[in-house]
Amino acid sequence: MWESGEVSDSTTEPIVDSIADSPELRDGRSPLPPADYIGETKRLYDSLGYDSYRWAERPEPPPWAPITKPLSECRVALIGSGGLYRRGQVAFHTKDDTSIRVIDTNTPTSELRTAHFAYDQTDARQDPNCVFPLDRLRELAADDTIGSLTEQALAFMGGIYSIRRMETETVPRIVEQCLAQEPDIVLLVPV
Repeated sequence: MWESGEVSDSTTEPIVDSIADSPELRDGRSPLPPADYIGETKRLYDSLGYDSYRWAERPEPPPWAPITKPLSECRVALIGSGGLYRRGQVAFHTKDDTSIRVIDTNTPTSELRTAHFAYDQTDARQDPNCVFPLDRLRELAADDTIGSLTEQALAFMGGIYSIRRMETETVPRIVEQCLAQEPDIVLLVPV
């Protein structure tokens, strides 16, 4: 069985052939307790000398957008907040870096790097798929579970303290780049 810290690579056998073969995942339960994201975020921001983190509050829920065609026909866009960038691109550099990185979805994961101030990047540096599941999405496209991937994925560094800057700088760029890809579904992977 796969132990914590082990990394799967192309020279090893897959842990399971598919999600359906994994009883731990099939029934939807995890042996691990739920993560205390709010408590962990508060502790992190306190340790970095920030004022207490203020969670964004929205009085209205986002509009529901049901999938209108089979998943096997859907074009999927990947957006990740784990601070991923492709080798040769400029790394994310400050705690409030609101920039984005456009990453071709045919980029080998061996070319991906991370730069993020707000989480332990050890696992993401060993296997970028844990925060930016590009290989998994390519596999889903190859076996026709999803129709295809967009040509480009988007990455940014989550944990931006300024909600205003996130809303006025980062989000509009992400939306513009994402809409240009014409996806049917967007997979947002928050860190």
